[in-house]
Amino acid sequence: MRALHTRELVIDIPDRADGSPLGLTVAPGQMWGVLGPNGAGKTTLLHTLAGLRPPRHGQVYLGDQPLADLRRRLVSQQLGLVFQERQDGFPATVLETALIGRHPWLSPWQMESGEDLASARAALEQLDVGHLADRLVNTLSGGERQRVAIATVLTQNPSLWLLDEPTNHLDLHHQVAVMQLLKSLASAGRAVFMCLHDLNLAARWCDHILLLYPSGDACWGPADHMLVPEALESLYGQKLITVEADGAPVFVPARSGMD
Repeated sequence: MRALHTRELVIDIPDRADGSPLGLTVAPGQMWGVLGPNGAGKTTLLHTLAGLRPPRHGQVYLGDQPLADLRRRLVSQQLGLVFQERQDGFPATVLETALIGRHPWLSPWQMESGEDLASARAALEQLDVGHLADRLVNTLSGGERQRVAIATVLTQNPSLWLLDEPTNHLDLHHQVAVMQLLKSLASAGRAVFMCLHDLNLAARWCDHILLLYPSGDACWGPADHMLVPEALESLYGQKLITVEADGAPVFVPARSGMD
C-alpha cells in the first residue's frame, strides 16, 4: 500500500496568502483528523489531495509518483473519497450506487460480477443500510445517504480513504459505528485522512492531527502533541476546559469564550 505525501503543498484559496506549505505523510495504519474553523480550507485541501483541484504550489505524491502523473483509474483503485455533500445525477437505487465503487476495477463495458454484487451487499449491511438496497437514493434521509456514500467507498476497497465530515447527518449510534469502522480499516493497514468539525471525535479516534488556520498557517503531528488547549484555543478563538473520559481528553467550551 502506498503512502500519500505532500511536498511544499499550498492549496489554492482565492485572496489568501500562501501560509504554511504542507509537507506531511499519511502512512498505512494511520488515522488523521483535520481540524479548523469554517473557511480554513479543509474541503479544498481534501479535494487537492484527491487530485480534483490543482494546488497553488507544490505536489501531491502517491507513493513516489506525482498524483497528477497517474492515470485516474489507477488513482481510483487506491484512493477513495467521501464528499461532505453530494448531488444525485440520476435516479439510482442504493445497491446500484454502492456498485459504483467497483467501477475502477472493471474494464470499459464490463458488467459487475456476482462477487462485485456480494461485496456491495456486504458493505451496505456493514453500514446498516442493507435493508434499503432497492430504495432510490434520492428518497433517503441525510444520514442514510451518508452511510450509503461510505458503503460505496467500502465496496471500492481503496488503500487510502479521504473523508469530508464522515459523521455529517449521523445520529450518535451511527457516528460511533462509522468511526469504529474507520479505525478498524486503519488497524488493518489502510490510511484514513478526514476533515472533522467535532474536536472530540478527533481526540477520541485519531492518532495524527492537522490544524488548519484561516490565515493559511498549519501545524501537524501526533495527536497527543497537537491536541493541547493552547493550540486549540488559538485555532478556534474559544477558551476550552479539558477533562478526561475513557482514557481520552474531552474539550468543553468555557462559558466566557476567550478573554
